[in-house]
Amino acid sequence: MHALEAAIKELIVDALQLEDVRPEDIETNEPLFGDGLGLDSIDALELGVALKKQFGLTLATNDPAIKDHFRSVGTLARLIASQQDAKVCQ
Repeated sequence: MHALEAAIKELIVDALQLEDVRPEDIETNEPLFGDGLGLDSIDALELGVALKKQFGLTLATNDPAIKDHFRSVGTLARLIASQQDAKVCQ
């Protein structure tokens, strides 16, 4: 899971062009929005597209838990891992 979390951190910095942030500056359980990393709704859209491209992440816009999935790098990693596991089991 640590490799996946590191890849997500790198993706966040690269996809959102965060010039003053390094992947190692992002805490795994730090909130990505608000008082945490400070991302906004536009960042969320860009991050969603980048996650879909890199990891094949499937996001349903009508999913009530979507906000919870984007809470932190840790929650994103668990979502990606669960979707990848589900694809393997098919």
